[in-house]
Amino acid sequence: MSVTDLPREGQTTYQLIRKGGPFPYEKDGVVFGNRERILPRQARGYYREYTVKTPGSRDRGARRIVCGGEVPVQPVACYYTADHYASFRVIVDKN
Repeated sequence: MSVTDLPREGQTTYQLIRKGGPFPYEKDGVVFGNRERILPRQARGYYREYTVKTPGSRDRGARRIVCGGEVPVQPVACYYTADHYASFRVIVDKN
């Protein structure tokens, strides 16, 4: 999916990732363990997760962007999940 296909809140989160924050949630940027083993296998610490705000949700909701790479602001690949890690779609940045 392209960045423009993300929900508006996802586009905002993606831009914050590229800028290095600041992020609205304390847990944004924490290591994502890939316990579901849906994403390509990488060493622990490769993936980081970020919250995509869900309008009307009282908590962080189920939407996330997970990015992988050695430098968090220059991810090699990012993935969007709307169902709390049950499935992922790769994000293609055409810029």
